[in-house]
Amino acid sequence: MPSRRAFLQTGLLVGASATAALPSVGQPVAPGFTSKNDVHTTPSSGTISLLQTTDVHCQLNAHDELFWENDQLTFRKAGGYAHLATAIDGIRLKNPANTILIDTGDMFQDSMLSVKTKGEAFVPLLNALNYDLFLPGNWEVIYHKKAMQHLLGGLQAPKVCTNMHHALGSDKDNASKGELIFQPYQTMHRLGVKIGFLGYTDPLVPIRQSPLYSKGIVYTKPEESIKYWVNVLRNQEQCAVVIVLAHLGLSQQIALANHPDTEGVDYIFGADTHERVRKPIQGTWAKVVEPGAFGSFIGRLDLTVKDGKVMGERYELLEVNPKKYRAAPAVQRLVEQIEAPYKAAIDRVLGYSTEPLYRNFVVENTIDTLITDALMWKMKPDVALSNGFRFCPPRTAGPDGRVAITEGYLYDMLPVDATVRTGKSTGQQLLEWLERELQNVFANDASKRLGGWVVRFKGMTVDFKAYALAGQRVQAVRIGGQPLDPTRTYTLSACEREGDPADILCRLKGIRDGQSTSESMHSVMKEYLAAFSPVSPKMPRAAHILDGPQTLLSQVYGVDYQFT
Repeated sequence: MPSRRAFLQTGLLVGASATAALPSVGQPVAPGFTSKNDVHTTPSSGTISLLQTTDVHCQLNAHDELFWENDQLTFRKAGGYAHLATAIDGIRLKNPANTILIDTGDMFQDSMLSVKTKGEAFVPLLNALNYDLFLPGNWEVIYHKKAMQHLLGGLQAPKVCTNMHHALGSDKDNASKGELIFQPYQTMHRLGVKIGFLGYTDPLVPIRQSPLYSKGIVYTKPEESIKYWVNVLRNQEQCAVVIVLAHLGLSQQIALANHPDTEGVDYIFGADTHERVRKPIQGTWAKVVEPGAFGSFIGRLDLTVKDGKVMGERYELLEVNPKKYRAAPAVQRLVEQIEAPYKAAIDRVLGYSTEPLYRNFVVENTIDTLITDALMWKMKPDVALSNGFRFCPPRTAGPDGRVAITEGYLYDMLPVDATVRTGKSTGQQLLEWLERELQNVFANDASKRLGGWVVRFKGMTVDFKAYALAGQRVQAVRIGGQPLDPTRTYTLSACEREGDPADILCRLKGIRDGQSTSESMHSVMKEYLAAFSPVSPKMPRAAHILDGPQTLLSQVYGVDYQFT
């Protein structure tokens, strides 16, 4: 990999007049780069349009999308790369020299096509949309470090990430950090305005996902370096605008916007939690936005410039409605070409549902009800578990009135065909685990919230208070219709995370008799659908929130934001 000397030889680090504010003498600087397509570097007037997509999760085509309108669920079509291209090109056509397109991660995970090609199918598609800058997301490591580097290396635009380092030597715990894997920052000139970009991806990746995915990578927390790099951008690079690209989740991004080391940042372009921020959330030091997921939305920030100075700003969230933005012919042909070898398998119907399938609610969702129903039927444990994933767009009934569950949609729900694992736990272990899981979702300190929703389960019912103190949220637990017995041993079943030891099941540590079975999640789902289609996975209220709505659509509270 490039050495720091190579970075220094190719970077554009020039002296700045405000030398007193520069990084400390002797502190090494790994430079970023200035965009090759910089234009209008002399002061001028006009509008700079910054466009953001994120968390598209390999959704090639227009799909169902869930909205919360008039206090009820509403579904309509959205997204699709060919429609996304039309929406973007419409903005570029009006302002070609001063439109900047950015994607902030999770580009290569969550589809059958992605699994079959290990993400390769999406490289030409992403290049076809002519992005200007990329940030790797938490799922870019799905095919492990070397594949991540290869996939991102195939993208024509620069990649920026300020907190992913090579692990030094053979340190199996990835405790010692080496060089940065990607450049730490990027600068761009438009209308005489210099804009600096930093990039922070989720440092909790080795905890949230299989630790094997990110083996060889050391992640650092944003607050360990953001003050330093903002100083570089503001004083050395003399940027008028500083934007942090963040794949951390909305709660973590708001916490970062309130951290004193973030002083000097104007905007945080967020990602990971699929939140739809329609009005920027004002933090102490920066504003935070996040533009949904699955290519259904584009975040647009317009900066009004007069004589090389930013005089105003306007933000909006654009819905990619396929009726409004017809498919761009060239991109649509590319989509069809990429998908063609796998199209028959993707569209193969495995069964049907009478209920719309979705994963948008914090507490319970029909997709995970279907998964736990299948696990409970096949494995017959006391409790079946499903992780609180967010990926996978909704699916509603077709013209025949049925919700088709295709093989492609099975991969959308469960892109990793994990082995089914069983084990045993005491009631006390379950209780302590539930408290930890709820703390991960609802921690009063936003910086301590992990990215997922409440874990799903069947065979167990839990009454809880989301906004109680840590360790005091669980109010009642029943298993098999009986109150939880702390001394009793219960059998559990869930998917196995690659690389987890035998005594861990769905982040529950210390289980006994952990066994990896001959079944996989896909085999169980296919067998269940073959036996019971059409299925009716209604939300069972297995998890019952006592101090909030069961229809909670975001874990974020205390700020001016509502998911719609």
